[in-house]
Amino acid sequence: MDAQPKPRNHLYLVDGSAYIFRAYHRLPPLTNPAGTPVGAVYGYTTMLWKLAEDLHAAQGPTHLAVVLDKGSITFRNALYEAYKAHRPPPPEDLVPQFPLIRDATRAFSLACIEEAGLEADDLIASYARAASARGWDVTIVSSDKDLMQLIGEGPDGSRVDMLDTMKNQRIFIPEVVEKFGVVPEKVGDVLALMGDAVDNVPGIRGIGPKTATKLIQENGDLETALASAPTMKPGKLRESLIAEADMARLSRKLVALKEDCDLPTPLDDFELGPIPPEPLAAFLGTHGFTSLLRKLGQRAAAAVATTPAAANDPAATAPAPIGSRQPLPEWPAIDPAAYPCVQDVPALEAWIARAFAAGVVAIDTETSALDAVGADLVGISLATGPGEACYIPLGHHGSDMFAEAPTQIDRATACRLLRPLLESDAVMKVGQNIKYDLVVLARHGLTVAPIDDTMVMSFCLDAGRGDTMPWGHGMDELSERHLDHRTITFKEVAGTGKKAISFAEVALPDATRYAAEDAEVTWRLHQVFAPRLPDEGGTRIYQRVDRPLVPVVARMEAAGIKVDRQRLAGLSGEFATRIADLEAVIHEKAGGPFTIGSPKQLGDVLFDRLGYKGGKKGKSGQYSTDQSVLEALAADGAEVPSLVLEWRQLSKLKSTYTDALQAAISPMTGRVHTSYSLVGAQTGRLSSTDPNLQNIPVRTEIGRQIRDAFVAEPGHVLLSADYSQIELRLAAHMADVPALREAFANGEDIHARTAMELFGEVNRDTRGRAKTINFAILYGISRWGLATRLGTTADEAQAMIDRYFERFPGIQRYIHETLEQVRECGHSTTLFGRKTWFPRIASKTQAERAGSERAAINAPIQGTCADIIKRAMARMEPALAAAGLGHVRMLLQVHDELVFELPEADVAAASAVIERIMAGAAEPAVKLSVPLGIDIGHGASWGAAH
Repeated sequence: MDAQPKPRNHLYLVDGSAYIFRAYHRLPPLTNPAGTPVGAVYGYTTMLWKLAEDLHAAQGPTHLAVVLDKGSITFRNALYEAYKAHRPPPPEDLVPQFPLIRDATRAFSLACIEEAGLEADDLIASYARAASARGWDVTIVSSDKDLMQLIGEGPDGSRVDMLDTMKNQRIFIPEVVEKFGVVPEKVGDVLALMGDAVDNVPGIRGIGPKTATKLIQENGDLETALASAPTMKPGKLRESLIAEADMARLSRKLVALKEDCDLPTPLDDFELGPIPPEPLAAFLGTHGFTSLLRKLGQRAAAAVATTPAAANDPAATAPAPIGSRQPLPEWPAIDPAAYPCVQDVPALEAWIARAFAAGVVAIDTETSALDAVGADLVGISLATGPGEACYIPLGHHGSDMFAEAPTQIDRATACRLLRPLLESDAVMKVGQNIKYDLVVLARHGLTVAPIDDTMVMSFCLDAGRGDTMPWGHGMDELSERHLDHRTITFKEVAGTGKKAISFAEVALPDATRYAAEDAEVTWRLHQVFAPRLPDEGGTRIYQRVDRPLVPVVARMEAAGIKVDRQRLAGLSGEFATRIADLEAVIHEKAGGPFTIGSPKQLGDVLFDRLGYKGGKKGKSGQYSTDQSVLEALAADGAEVPSLVLEWRQLSKLKSTYTDALQAAISPMTGRVHTSYSLVGAQTGRLSSTDPNLQNIPVRTEIGRQIRDAFVAEPGHVLLSADYSQIELRLAAHMADVPALREAFANGEDIHARTAMELFGEVNRDTRGRAKTINFAILYGISRWGLATRLGTTADEAQAMIDRYFERFPGIQRYIHETLEQVRECGHSTTLFGRKTWFPRIASKTQAERAGSERAAINAPIQGTCADIIKRAMARMEPALAAAGLGHVRMLLQVHDELVFELPEADVAAASAVIERIMAGAAEPAVKLSVPLGIDIGHGASWGAAH
């Protein structure tokens, strides 16, 4: 009988550098018992452990090595000095973790390979080729596109493939062809043409992935593509290929992997055996990774139980880090029953002295209502440390008119005593949504500065995080997530429904427990978030953009804006008449009355009674009648859906604006005071509620009529300053699109320029289509989505998208690189450092994944827009005051627009200041390659100014 063939050796080469940075960005900062940062070490260790378990279960490798970068300078820098020049230095707290990561690798008794002057990719390439030459299979554990050049199959059947552990995906020749359009050995030619912004490989300007692929597909290789340039039809592509041929050849050398390096360690030394538990247990114990120690087993844990680090580890019984949870200091448990109620002046003075001594005090106000402009101040709570919090009642009374008010300090006296503390530069005042407290306290003559806001800090760190739905940033949720503490809820002390009472009626013991706990939780959250900001790159966006805006927005909310009640009442009447007329026509066309606002009845009428095509029933068994369904039917000429859309819009505008705005007029000020949220939109945009003033239609006649109801006080005007096409301008800068940059610099109509580039002519139709495409591409629209918007087929829409990318390849490169970054790091980043997390970017559910991808493409641009207008808002008041225009009031922010109220005589002077501040808002932090255009108008109403 023939002997069985010997099983083929299988070498796994782990790209350790990719693991390091992924671990650093995905986990919160942690320190070991010695105080050394180990967040990335912990993440790297868990990832390596998971890989080992997965491979063992799959009976994967016979040999394994982890390959790391030794340093940042390699032989490629001699070829091209600017190679990787754009890469920032590693974060300060990551640098001391590099040697510990090497220790972690060796603790698993795995080979750790690195060599000065070479990149990890070169060592991987050399080991892969050496192993292949011996007939071994090789798997490269990485998602690096450069390493895809190595994939292939040998004549003896051995193969080199890749394993992307982020997607749990094997990558072989078909996957490479799907990604690049060429076989692995041609990937380097494609990369040489398109370049690589991450590594600063120049490529040829103006050539993106699709054009690069097409050139290699048609010509076979880089040299043939360059040689064919003179015979191409005249155009930018031909010119670029001829002018930058040498740069492409240099790029080809930069992306080529060195496959003949001397091997620092023989292949046979990579043979895998059982992992000795003692070195691993010692490493885990030294660094306080107690959950991993438990995982290793009781025997290994016992082996290090006597080591000082393990014996004195305060986190020994703490849960392992989850999400952004990090080990907490050894604080005492929160005990609401222990808080004192401050009811006399000496006690208040003692707490004020305590706060001055501490240097940081958490503050929270309790009021009679949610409306900060109209609510009464009922009490104030303070916290200076763990277990150190108090409540100061100021406006409590009995539960009925006959009950005696409890003993409490006179409100005016308390405010007078607190003023020096609240205004002192020597004491940081911390609040959770402190904007609300600023508005309330300002009505009592109190200014609060400097401030920190734990809600905003949380947003700057964790916007978008959450496995199933984005995390909230309210106190109750933050307390449970970060402090593992459930707070007392407002309903528990004030009741619900008919039994609900105002906070002024809550008994002092209950009020003290509730209010002081809020202050202490805020203090503790501040202690958790403050060190995370510098460690996780959040300081820049928090300090330079979001925190300075908090008091500015508070003053805008307090100022409010005047509305013409009579005009709104007239519009409500007109809308009601038109709505009734529409209902009559709809009922007539539908063959009988039905409830138009009922989705079930409307679906039955449209698809059963009237027989319209395309009806789809959901799990509930009723037809979908959302806006997209009605718009599609209306586009096909269906009359009833078109009328229903108009009925819905009028009904919404009436209920949301013309009726609601009348009810929202403050009886105290006669103005409407919206509430702005700094954490309501993941991209960083402000959102507006109670009432929402940001969704009034801009371009419809009805929307203009509503805006006409927003008016200035007598003798004043409203001034509107609006960024012009800021998202497209930022796209031109961030994606490095010369044609768009040039158009903006010359003041051209950007949509007309795009129409000429795409369609060869400019008329009303082509300009309109170009405008739709310009904005749709930046929102990551699909061919089907664009087809719906343009009223064309999916194939025609795809052809337009392809033509757009061909004319503006930088946009395609931006989209490609943005998605790669998000898939690798888990978040996008604006020009000012704002992170937005996309945990479902690798979801197995296509709809979730596609939605995350669309949002990720737009987030850096829309987020940068938000950052810029926030910077303008924070600088506006000082600039106006310096120009002698301190009386000019900023009232509203609506997406890219600011609305001011001012005397008409000051319009010219104020316009110059406002335009200057808005145009230069990005600087000096960011120098844009395109100018920011601002449109300014003014009038007696918002509609007239816009």
